[in-house]
Amino acid sequence: MSVKIYHNPRCSKSRQTLQLLQEKNVDVEIIEYLKTPPTSAELSDILNKLNIEPRALMRKNEAEYKATGMDNTDLSQDELIAGMVASPKLIERPIVLANDKAAIGRPPESVLDII
Repeated sequence: MSVKIYHNPRCSKSRQTLQLLQEKNVDVEIIEYLKTPPTSAELSDILNKLNIEPRALMRKNEAEYKATGMDNTDLSQDELIAGMVASPKLIERPIVLANDKAAIGRPPESVLDII
């Protein structure tokens, strides 16, 4: 089983989710998404697996949300995805991919449903 986590080591929920996976002896590929942001295609795939719209994956309380104009309700899905690729800090974390599914680790235990 291939498991990936889009991880931010500075985020407590992300650290807790990674620790939980490691405690379950899951071999995890760690992607520090602030250093290596997902592509537009990868984000689209994640959104499809989560069955949510782009704005639902965005951290709306980040300063960049307004500063980059992502709060504009007229933006298309493609524009929102492009905004997250350009400013990966806007992406909710952590995201875990496994078994052709995705889950957001909020709470961390929610990722156990897909492994």
